[in-house]
Amino acid sequence: MNRPLLAFAASVAILAGCDGFKEAMTAHVDVVARTPSQELSVERLAELLGTSKIPVSEENAKALADVWVNYQLLAHAAAQGDSLKDTKLIDEALWPVLAQQRASKWHDMLVKTWNIDTTASEARFNQGEALAAQHILFLIPEQGLTTASKDSIRRLAESVRKRVTAANFAQLAKQYSMDPGSKEKGGMLPVFTRGAMVKEFEESVRSSKPGEIAPGLVQSQFGYHIIRRATFSEVKDEFSSQNAGTVMQAAESTYLAKLESGGNIKFKDNAVATIKEVIKDAAAHKDDKTVIATSKAGNFTSERLAQWINAYPPQQQGMLRAQIGQAADSLVLQFTTHSFIRGELVLNQADSAKVTLSPAELADVRNNFANLVTRVWTELGIAPKSLADSAKSAPDRQRIASAHIEDYLEKLVLDQAQFVPIPQPLQDVLREKYDYKVNAAGIARAVEKATKIRAVSDSTQASQRPPSQVPMQPGMQPGMQPAPRPQQAPPVPPTKQQP
Repeated sequence: MNRPLLAFAASVAILAGCDGFKEAMTAHVDVVARTPSQELSVERLAELLGTSKIPVSEENAKALADVWVNYQLLAHAAAQGDSLKDTKLIDEALWPVLAQQRASKWHDMLVKTWNIDTTASEARFNQGEALAAQHILFLIPEQGLTTASKDSIRRLAESVRKRVTAANFAQLAKQYSMDPGSKEKGGMLPVFTRGAMVKEFEESVRSSKPGEIAPGLVQSQFGYHIIRRATFSEVKDEFSSQNAGTVMQAAESTYLAKLESGGNIKFKDNAVATIKEVIKDAAAHKDDKTVIATSKAGNFTSERLAQWINAYPPQQQGMLRAQIGQAADSLVLQFTTHSFIRGELVLNQADSAKVTLSPAELADVRNNFANLVTRVWTELGIAPKSLADSAKSAPDRQRIASAHIEDYLEKLVLDQAQFVPIPQPLQDVLREKYDYKVNAAGIARAVEKATKIRAVSDSTQASQRPPSQVPMQPGMQPGMQPAPRPQQAPPVPPTKQQP
């Protein structure tokens, strides 16, 4: 149960005289986003999006507005001297971390009750519970070699096979093998389990006795192999570690399967549509109490699903949106059960067993969050101490911090600064503590204006391009034809682990 950008520069104004964010955003349709001390205008966002190389779209415009909000909220907190140490907000934002730690403690308690045998014995190794092998690979690309070249490689492999023994196998592997991953290890591969290697390779290892070299050459999609099955003594430590992991994994799978089957999980009629909506935009459902399913762990709501989704890294969230959006209903429900509701059932058992974190463990998590805040402030150049050294009053510190953020974002859009990501827990704390608003209508207007700016920019660049400016290879003159390039065989990734 283990979570680009543009600048928004100087055209900002300090909020004054507004009764509330909702009224302010409704009254000012030229505003895209607001924080307690700054605003992002439609014109500014349109200008920055339109003159950049970022594709003009509502999704990208919203992403830019969100980044602006995060940075300006951080600047506001720094200017106010707010160290963001509200433990209630921190614990809520760090729910995935705290849940993981509680689940781990519950797991450790469970393991002691399972009484499983993780002992690795030579008999179990010889029976093939895991396999180990040395090999010498004579690589044959799928394309690019003549028949004569392939025959030459095969003859070399056959000559080496006639010379190889258990005693000189490692030496010959270092001399001849074309597998960079095992060559310098004398051809020794990591211990592997059923299905990890291509079929021909695995069958050859299984048909040989430990210490025996397979007769003849073994041909696979990669080329010709000379294979020797390793003995227990050669891989004892590695096999013992892997065996313990395999046995433990099987026990855990059995536990989770029983937990799920007995969890009385029942999805609501509209569950699939709700799940897809939450995964599409988790932030929009952070307070959504809509019930997706019920189980022995209680109601599983849209709000809870959003918490689980936000625990994924941003890239994985994007993959989830793409995959779940097109998945069949049965797969969506299966994914939700295995990935989220099963986790809820585990946490429910941990609660029943009164598994909690100690004060020291909680303090450690909160200290890590405090260090994160300090690091981000420093990377953005708005650390409270540096602001205090530059200005005495809060308004002056706010002005300096906000201007610094705008300057940083200006450089960021020009690729002159490195992007500083704001982790989801820190975003959650900032947005829960301080008022902010992102105006969907303002974003739509900014995209409309940015599209026009981009069209003018593209037209101007095209008209200014010299007529003779055409892509040519070095040394060519206009009118010359490029020489044909030799055909090269593109690398073909294996479908399974390359031995």
